[in-house]
Amino acid sequence: MLRLLRQPRWLGYLALATAFAIACSAFGVWQWNRREEALAAIERLESNYDRQPVPVADALPQPGAFDPDQQWTPVLLEGEYLTEEQLLLRGRWRGGQVGFDVIAPFRTADGTVFVVDRGWIDQAEGAEEPVTAPATPEGPTTVVARLRPNEGDIAGRGAPEGQIASVNLPAIAEGLGAPTYTGAYGLLVSEAGAAPGDVAIAARPVLDEGPHLSYTLQWFVFALGGYAAVAWGLREELRGGAAMPRPERVRRSDADVEDDILDRG
Repeated sequence: MLRLLRQPRWLGYLALATAFAIACSAFGVWQWNRREEALAAIERLESNYDRQPVPVADALPQPGAFDPDQQWTPVLLEGEYLTEEQLLLRGRWRGGQVGFDVIAPFRTADGTVFVVDRGWIDQAEGAEEPVTAPATPEGPTTVVARLRPNEGDIAGRGAPEGQIASVNLPAIAEGLGAPTYTGAYGLLVSEAGAAPGDVAIAARPVLDEGPHLSYTLQWFVFALGGYAAVAWGLREELRGGAAMPRPERVRRSDADVEDDILDRG
């Protein structure tokens, strides 16, 4: 077997199996990392979702900063909505229907603006507008919302006047012209201690780790499969060589040798 492996043909097969194993292992590590990310997301949800609300200034002392481990943490806001500045976040699905999320900037008591996603509202059939106008409350109120990270910009997606394609907090802040929290925004939980009646607030997400562990194991099994194929090929070639009959060596007599010499003479 070692003699066969030194042959260029089998060295090439072994190199191909090694390259295949490296590629499969890379995919296996990628799936493992995705599982770790999913488990971390589940842990954040379980740890933060049902916490007691804390003042937003305490949760986010730096308006432009946000720790991903703070996702889903409830924060308390006191102040009022800037109803003239609210926007419609287009292309949001709920129960198989497309609609809008109502994005309402909220000016807190210290003058800093925090962006609140108040919830989902249905889209009118055949029109890019809601069925009914959102009834965002005016005047001083108290809001509880759960922290979510800035979505940023979505390349290639636009929106008409008064609408946005994503919660891009720096862009929203630029339009407001006021100090604004740009690291995170909030999904509405309650207004003045109650759920709103004009929109459907976000439900608790259902998270699971997915099939990443099984995919990880499959990729590592595939990585070993290349070497198994080489081993099988070697075994078959060795078997084939062993099955071939060896030619018998015929011992020639002195008379046969003398006859050959006379024939050549």
